[in-house]
Amino acid sequence: MRHLSYGDVEAATERIAGRVRRVVVAAVDWPARPGELWLALEHMQHTGSFKARGAQNFIQAHRDADALPEAGVTIASGGNAGLACSWAARQQGITATVFLPENAPAVKVAKLRSFGADVRLVGADYAEALAACREFAAETGALASHAYDHPLIAAGAGTLLEEIHRQLPDLDTAVVAVGGGGLFAGVATAAQQHGIRAVAIEPENCRALNAALEAGCPVDVPVDSIAADALGARRTSEMALHAAQQSNARSALVEDSEIIRARQALWDHYRIVVEHGAATALAGLTSTARNRGYRPSGDEKVCVVLCGANTDPTGLAAAR
Repeated sequence: MRHLSYGDVEAATERIAGRVRRVVVAAVDWPARPGELWLALEHMQHTGSFKARGAQNFIQAHRDADALPEAGVTIASGGNAGLACSWAARQQGITATVFLPENAPAVKVAKLRSFGADVRLVGADYAEALAACREFAAETGALASHAYDHPLIAAGAGTLLEEIHRQLPDLDTAVVAVGGGGLFAGVATAAQQHGIRAVAIEPENCRALNAALEAGCPVDVPVDSIAADALGARRTSEMALHAAQQSNARSALVEDSEIIRARQALWDHYRIVVEHGAATALAGLTSTARNRGYRPSGDEKVCVVLCGANTDPTGLAAAR
């Protein structure tokens, strides 16, 4: 596995310029929260998540190399990566075949089909959907993309930190939720270049990166969290682990109850609707559980990435 470099992120930034929405950053006055806090509103990105960046970079790079097959592109996903891949594929006039676990949220399945994707529901988790995707690619010759474990995908995600840094050049810390590690690998690689600390937040029962850091190599972990539809990778990527080991990164865990509270608080205080995976990043700062989350210093300038909003908001609307 080739590790991600800052040059990869720079190339992605140039390649997808004008093809994605520039992230909006907003200062917030979070109750009882020390320091300066900003939110990166990446849930407003095309297809509702940061995944649009990697998908654009992946497909455009293959288009530039005249390497897009007639069978189109295929990907396995918990939902968001499939949405991004389908959106980018439609822009390039090619077919996207997307494999999802059978428990994928209905809102994501419906949106995928609205982008013209051929949706295949397979297995109980992402790993089973991935195996089916690989078999399909081998049989048909479709270009196999990946939800997170590919340099072009991770580099595309890293363009998000580049945009945040341009707007907040004196930023100290970027906080991101981690599933398989594509977003973290890209953000941490760019953050290291700019002297910014990257903080990885995971649900305590979906701790692929945290466990890899403990073991010194990627290992399989159980997947059982309210945020598993977005963060439910059994194993982190080697790119993410390498980025965490090489940079001034931190890894922290949060409980599901804290994720739920953070998601609700975003709605209650700012009328922001995000999925549980996105709220996981904020839960890292708002967690009150002992030895959980990340505790910044009083003068630390922190930006939390709200990475996706493909969710059913019904429960939030009904809450008091």
